[in-house]
Amino acid sequence: MKESLLCCSVCGQPLTFDEKNARCPKGHCFDRAARGGYVHLLRQHRRGSSDPGDSAAMCQARTRFLEGNWYGPLRDTVAKLAADCAPRDILDAGCGEGWYTRAVLDACPDARLAGIDLSRYALRHAGRTCPHGDFAIASLFELPLADASVDLVLHLFAPMCAEEFARVLRPGGTLLTVTPGARHLWGMKEVLYQKPYENPTEIRDLPGLTFEREVCVEDTITLTDPQDIAALYQMTPYAWKTPKEAADRLLHRDALTTPISFQIHLYRKG
Repeated sequence: MKESLLCCSVCGQPLTFDEKNARCPKGHCFDRAARGGYVHLLRQHRRGSSDPGDSAAMCQARTRFLEGNWYGPLRDTVAKLAADCAPRDILDAGCGEGWYTRAVLDACPDARLAGIDLSRYALRHAGRTCPHGDFAIASLFELPLADASVDLVLHLFAPMCAEEFARVLRPGGTLLTVTPGARHLWGMKEVLYQKPYENPTEIRDLPGLTFEREVCVEDTITLTDPQDIAALYQMTPYAWKTPKEAADRLLHRDALTTPISFQIHLYRKG
């Protein structure tokens, strides 16, 4: 039995995990999914939402691509910055399949970690590969955590919910957020679009949080396996908003060289 950072979605009391269930002091019980060990904490009024999280195909594509270590420079930088915070308790908000989560847990072996996502497919993988974390289907807009309960919030490529992040952070806690740099995947965009566009890169004002610093990670990758090219494409938003003719131009290539670029912004709760 271990006490989790996650809280009951019925009464808000802390959950205690065992191998098969999660329970709160008031007796509310949540089954841990047979494959992956996550629990379902999406509040009742949000169930049936039109956003079920990433599909199985998108999760499989992202797993294939990330396990190829193409984004290794970002993973290693995030893990080092997390370790520098010396956190006792960590929330990975939008943890996906847990690829970055795993590296952060390795860098912070004494920390407790909770990861949330909307995709059951992603959480199955996260639970299997990060057995020391506790994972739940939940909304970033209603985090199943107590006020001032974590020292570090990880937020990689997920919707921004600054008010909730500020609520669950302890005073002096850190929000580490990652967004694409201006020319991230520019080589892919040049294939897909006649007029590629840069990503916005402004530093956002976040309520309840103070911006501290920016860390940029940049590299160039060359993919020579068409399956890796397809996996990269399928894990991005371009896969569902790009015309078929443009997608075919990319998916029939034997190689792709593209810059990768990421902005890491660190915020502090006063």
